[in-house]
Amino acid sequence: MSEPTKQEAPKPEENNTAAADVTKYKTAAEIVHNVLKKLVELTVEGAKIYDLCVEGDKLIEQGTGAVYNKPVKGVKVSKGIAFPTCVSVNNTVAHFSPLASDPSAQQTLAKGDVVKLHLGAHIDGFAAVSAETVVVGASPAEPVTGRKADVIQAAWTAAEAAMRLVKVGNKNWQVTDAVAKVAAAFDCKPVEGMLSCQQSQNVIDGKKRIILNPSEAQKREFETVTFAENEVWGIDILISSGEDGKARLEESRTTIYQKESTVTYQLKMKTSRAVFSEVQKKAGAFPFNIRSLEDEKRARLGLQEAVQHNLVKPYEVIFTPAGTYVAAFHFTIALLPGGPAMITPPPVWYKPELVKSEKQLEDAELKELLTKPLRESKKSKKKAKADGEEVKTEA
Repeated sequence: MSEPTKQEAPKPEENNTAAADVTKYKTAAEIVHNVLKKLVELTVEGAKIYDLCVEGDKLIEQGTGAVYNKPVKGVKVSKGIAFPTCVSVNNTVAHFSPLASDPSAQQTLAKGDVVKLHLGAHIDGFAAVSAETVVVGASPAEPVTGRKADVIQAAWTAAEAAMRLVKVGNKNWQVTDAVAKVAAAFDCKPVEGMLSCQQSQNVIDGKKRIILNPSEAQKREFETVTFAENEVWGIDILISSGEDGKARLEESRTTIYQKESTVTYQLKMKTSRAVFSEVQKKAGAFPFNIRSLEDEKRARLGLQEAVQHNLVKPYEVIFTPAGTYVAAFHFTIALLPGGPAMITPPPVWYKPELVKSEKQLEDAELKELLTKPLRESKKSKKKAKADGEEVKTEA
């Protein structure tokens, strides 16, 4: 979520395979949705964050282990975790998934905590990643109010706007601008520099990207891209109740990493080579938690050299200032020939009766956008075409 905004070289795996492989994406999405249902139930006062992360990963492995077990042309179908389970609370932006040995493994949830659940699964390299925000102990009788409600409602409204703007022919900056406008209506800011990426087989961080709340330097450097048919996108909406949306590193150990497929380097240390080989075997192209490797201590040591030479990239844990809240929604969407289609189902927890902000969206254009269906019906497409022909005739 908070990886650097550098533009990467095109990856060979990035071809438009969405139409043919939508079933695999959808199967992965269903598994993710079922895991989220279980985790939302477990997100209660007194629950240990570590336990939730471990349970999430275990359930993803179980879910993916139960499907696609027939070899294809004698080759086993790869499947499993596409993004390790993260449970990031209040002003923690993302990627919080402690190891048993970390002091933060003992951290428990309290009533009123704003909790981001984030995880992903893949079937044959086709990944569905989802994130949503839950408030511990909230109910229709005792809904979320104040700044917590503002930030969650802003994030969900921004996600709904983004769903309708990620469509063939539109540009990435349209999403950036709409998310900023929605956040402003709730007196919030998108978290600076957060990225949404195009996906394809074995790739969740493709070269086409959307950036939220870019700095001036990022605005100048960031590439303008146009959404195209058959693309799949992972859209990551992160909104902060803080003044500027800036986030920073604090005392929290990174536990999630990902192999960089564009970099080659011959590791010198025997430990590094052994750990890197284990990463390739267990996680392939996808992010992994050190927890999934055989020996935590050896893994930390071995990863140091790999990170130093950019063979592996860290997903750092970042924070907005104390006293602020961050809300997140992540969805996976496919731009199919028949129109956009959501791969991941709607959030498990979020309902209007649970979140009561006193602020609301006033922008007429955005309000109209939110009333539109994700894909036009054939009737309205035909009508638009007929109207267009009429205008031509009159001209």
